[in-house]
Amino acid sequence: MTLWRSSDAERACGGVSTRAWAATGVSIDTRSLAAGDLFVALTDRRDGHDFLAPAFEAGAAAGLVSHIPETAPPELPLLVVPDVLQALERLGVAARRRMNGKIIAVTGSVGKTSTKEMLRLVLSRQGRTHAAEHSYNNHWGVPLTLARMPPDTEYAVIEIGMSHAGEIEPLSRLVRPDIGMITEIAPAHLAAFDSIAEIAEEKAAIFAGMDPGGCAVLNADTEMFGILRAGAKRAQAHIVTFGGNASARFRLEEARMTENGTVIRFSGDAGPQCAMLGTHGDHFARNAVGVFAAVSALEADVTIASLDIRHWTPPPGRGAESEIILDEEKPPLRLIDDAFNANPASLQAALELLAARPAAGSDGTQRKIAILGDMLELGSGEAVMHRDVAALPAIGYLTKLHCAGALMRHLYDRLPSDRRGIWRATSDELAAEVKRLVAPGDLILVKGSKSSRVSVIADAIRRLGIEAPEEVV
Repeated sequence: MTLWRSSDAERACGGVSTRAWAATGVSIDTRSLAAGDLFVALTDRRDGHDFLAPAFEAGAAAGLVSHIPETAPPELPLLVVPDVLQALERLGVAARRRMNGKIIAVTGSVGKTSTKEMLRLVLSRQGRTHAAEHSYNNHWGVPLTLARMPPDTEYAVIEIGMSHAGEIEPLSRLVRPDIGMITEIAPAHLAAFDSIAEIAEEKAAIFAGMDPGGCAVLNADTEMFGILRAGAKRAQAHIVTFGGNASARFRLEEARMTENGTVIRFSGDAGPQCAMLGTHGDHFARNAVGVFAAVSALEADVTIASLDIRHWTPPPGRGAESEIILDEEKPPLRLIDDAFNANPASLQAALELLAARPAAGSDGTQRKIAILGDMLELGSGEAVMHRDVAALPAIGYLTKLHCAGALMRHLYDRLPSDRRGIWRATSDELAAEVKRLVAPGDLILVKGSKSSRVSVIADAIRRLGIEAPEEVV
C-alpha cells in the first residue's frame, strides 16, 4: 500500500521533488530500510546525505534531503526541503491530520515501553493498530512513528520520552493524543532535574497536546499523583486512574505469581475480572491494569484485552526471560534480561520480583543471583541511591549479588558478606567470569543502565549453553 506520494509529501513538507515518486514506508537507517521506503537523510552523529547511495541500492523509493549531493545521479527521485528534521515533523503532522482513529501517548519514568507493547498487542486484536518501533520516543523517533502511520489506522500507540526539561510538550503537540497515559514517576534523569517533582511536571506535559475533553490515564499509586492530576486538569482532561490504591477506578486486587506467569485479579467498570500474564512481576501486573484502563478509555473491549494480554512477553532487555541449557541432564538456567535500563524504582521492582519467584528446584530450593551494572543519570545523589539498595528487604532472599561499575561499588561494599559476590570495574571484566558464577538451575537477573553495557553479561551467559525455544501459547 502506498503511504506517501510525492505530491502529498511536497504539500506536507513544503519541498520540491526532482521527479514523481511513491513510497510504501519511511526509514532513517539504511541498515533496516525496506524496498519502497522514503529515506530521510537526517544529520546526527553522521550526515544522512552520505548514505543516499546505499539507501537506493537497498531499494529506496525516494530520498528526503536538504540538498542534492554533487555525486548523486541526476535521475534520483529526491524531495528537497530546507531542513530535513523539520520536514519529517511536518510529514508526521500531515499523517496525524489524515488519520481518523484514536491515538494514545504513553510516558513515564519506568514501564512506558513495556506498556506501549502491551497496548500494541491487545489493540491489534481489536482494530488496525500502529505503534512506535523499539523506543522511538524522542525528537526524531516520534515524528518518524507518525510519518509511518497508515491513514486507515484505528488505534495508534506513541511512546514519548525525555532526558531534559521541555522535551515532552512539543512532542505531545505533534501527536495530539486523544489519551495520555503516565505509568510511573521515579528517580531517573535526575542529572537534568533538581527533584522528582520536576520530573513529574515534565511528564505531565504529555497532556499539553490534547484537546479539551481528552482522557488522562494516571497511576494512582505514584507519590507524584497530585502533580499529574493537576497537569491533566489544566488540559481539561477526563481522568481515569489505575493501580493498587483503593481509590483507583481500575484497581489491581491481586498479582499472584505462578510457575508460568502472573495471575491478575482486577476490578474496573465491568466489575471484578481476571487476566493472565505470561511473565512475572507486580510492576508488569500494575501496568497491565493501566492498559485495561486505557482500553476502556479508547472504548475498546476490556474483556477481550484481558484474555489477549496473556500473549504478551517483555521486549528484549526489559525483563524478557529465557532458559539456557548448560547440561542436558540438569535443570536449565533461567535468565531474566533487564539490561536496557535501570533506576532505583525499576531496580527495586526487579529485585523484589527475583526474591518472590517460586523456587523451581525439585527440592524446593534455587539459587537466585543478581548481576547488576551502574544506574546512570541520577545526579548528585547517585552514590547514596546505589548504597541504599543494600537495605532493601529483597536482598535477604537472594543467594548472591555480583556488581560491575564504579557506582555499583557503593552497593557492593554495603552488602551483607554472605550475599556479596564479586565486583569488577567494568561489565566486560565481569562478563569474562560468568562461567564460574552461574550453574544449571540458577535464576539469574541481569540489570543496569544501557550505557553501563551490562548487556554483555547477559550475552555471555547465553553463550555458555543452548537457549531453549519459547513455548507457543
